[in-house]
Amino acid sequence: MTEEEIKAVSLWLASQKVPAPPKESTYQKDPYLEVQYDRPAKLSAADIGGKQQFHNPPNPWEIPDNEFGKMVKLGYLIFTDTPKYSEGASGNALSCTNCHIDAGRMSFSAPMWGAYPNYPAYRSKNNMVNTNQRRIYECFRFSMNGKGPAFDSKVMVALESYFYWLSKGLKIGEGSTPGRGYPKIEKLKNYDPVAEYSKGKQIYQSACAVCHGHNGEGKFANGETIFPPLWGSKSYNWGAGMHGVLTAAQFVWGNMPYALSYSLTPEEAIAVSTYINGHERPQDPRWKGSVEKTRKAYHDSPFDLYGMNIQGKVLGDTGAPKYPYKPTYNR
Repeated sequence: MTEEEIKAVSLWLASQKVPAPPKESTYQKDPYLEVQYDRPAKLSAADIGGKQQFHNPPNPWEIPDNEFGKMVKLGYLIFTDTPKYSEGASGNALSCTNCHIDAGRMSFSAPMWGAYPNYPAYRSKNNMVNTNQRRIYECFRFSMNGKGPAFDSKVMVALESYFYWLSKGLKIGEGSTPGRGYPKIEKLKNYDPVAEYSKGKQIYQSACAVCHGHNGEGKFANGETIFPPLWGSKSYNWGAGMHGVLTAAQFVWGNMPYALSYSLTPEEAIAVSTYINGHERPQDPRWKGSVEKTRKAYHDSPFDLYGMNIQGKVLGDTGAPKYPYKPTYNR
């Protein structure tokens, strides 16, 4: 990324006003909403309107200076710079913190303290009870387009240690931890992916391209990712949760553009997510031998663009997954 581009991004961010969530929203105001860069370390009930208190995760500088702390620190490093520290388990240019903002600490950005206390749990995605290890493994497999770390590896132990440390003080198994996941939005009743793609293209070019590039290629400097690629070979694959239009829209609405949460309407978030996921990306590693069979098995939803004809191209029609390694798990 050139100095001119960095300056342009900085000026654009500085010119924006951070809006409040829509008045008609039924969701709790995000306590970080009005803080662009220096987010508060500790929050009180007053910070969130006096209605509901989110978990206050510890800060990175509070990591204990002992053997356990060393593993927590490694987990933090893996989470914030996954390609560099995951020992080859990652297969693209993304880091965990790209989808879990503020190093997995931010409410309504799928914070890790919202997930860790609520597993093991059954997931329909793979039709089995998942542990935290399985969730981490599959994030690498799908979102990172990688091979996934072994369950007893240092990478896995470090990430689990970091998530456990972030969750200090929370009760196990409550399931409805305030601030967990992404803010939910309603499905469009008459969703037309072709029409939404066209709307989303305009929104993307005006609100997203300055950071992620006009072709979704992301921005890099000295070989490191500054803003993640949103499609193409360096992004998440067709098996990642973010490939689903509704999941992506929830993330976008509550978290993007960066530091401008809820500045888009839910409808705009759906449109721009349709545009983003209306581009090609790495194959689903659960490939069944054809796009049609793979769609029927894993993508049979009107809000899933895999196998659909968008802009004259059937998405996902790129053949079998192209791995630089042999997958260790193929469910």
